[in-house]
Amino acid sequence: MLAWTTSFVTGRTQQVLYKGCLSALQPVQYGVPQGSVLGPMLFVLYTAEIGRIVAQHGLKFHQYANDCQIYVATSVSEVHSAIDQLSRCLHNVDVWMSASRLRLNASKAQVL
Repeated sequence: MLAWTTSFVTGRTQQVLYKGCLSALQPVQYGVPQGSVLGPMLFVLYTAEIGRIVAQHGLKFHQYANDCQIYVATSVSEVHSAIDQLSRCLHNVDVWMSASRLRLNASKAQVL
């Protein structure tokens, strides 16, 4: 299984066709083929650490492919505490993501 997975993510190349000009073939050093069946599963495995970080903060976590939801249910009287808890968690997730060569896209983040 390890050899098969390794062969899926290594030894790939890419090139770009733009206005009739074809670029030189370049090695792909990171990522998985976009649109692949295994891509979402490999991403979930790569980012599994986020679930541990969220659990350390006592929050709930749901992930599907590259979409992640971190949430907490709270009473109105505890909303400020929940916001602080969520903010600390998001900071730690952001630190982990940066160290893991990922970027938290703040423009896609929502607070409901």
